[in-house]
Amino acid sequence: MTAPPERQVIEMPAAKGAPQAVQVFGRKKTATAVAHCKRGTGLLKINGRPLEQMEPEILRYKLQEPILLLGKEKFAGVDIRVRVRGGGHVAQIYAIRQAVSKSLVAYYQKYVDEASKKEIKDLLIAYDRSLLVADPRRCEPK
Repeated sequence: MTAPPERQVIEMPAAKGAPQAVQVFGRKKTATAVAHCKRGTGLLKINGRPLEQMEPEILRYKLQEPILLLGKEKFAGVDIRVRVRGGGHVAQIYAIRQAVSKSLVAYYQKYVDEASKKEIKDLLIAYDRSLLVADPRRCEPK
């Protein structure tokens, strides 16, 4: 009997530092928005489209509330990409703004510092609690 051939061990190169990113969701009625926030240059896209192209136009201001409240400098160091599905136009807008707000808070908590995260969170809650806390109401069946 011959001995089995020796197995060759191939070492894979160590993975580079994992990207600094968080993934957070926002909900309103049946609409769900998932925001992926990572270090970047201040990009904000919703379903691959820039914020300025979102419809309905009247509710575009609602989407800009987190940015207007916190200032562009808080968003300058991060890229946020949002995927949204389900619900109607208005519910999607509210789900997106919640996802964007929650993703920024989560990113600051994980990768920046606790003090700036608390400052952001307090500002958002003082303005509108639904920016960080989901509305539990759902439609009842007939």
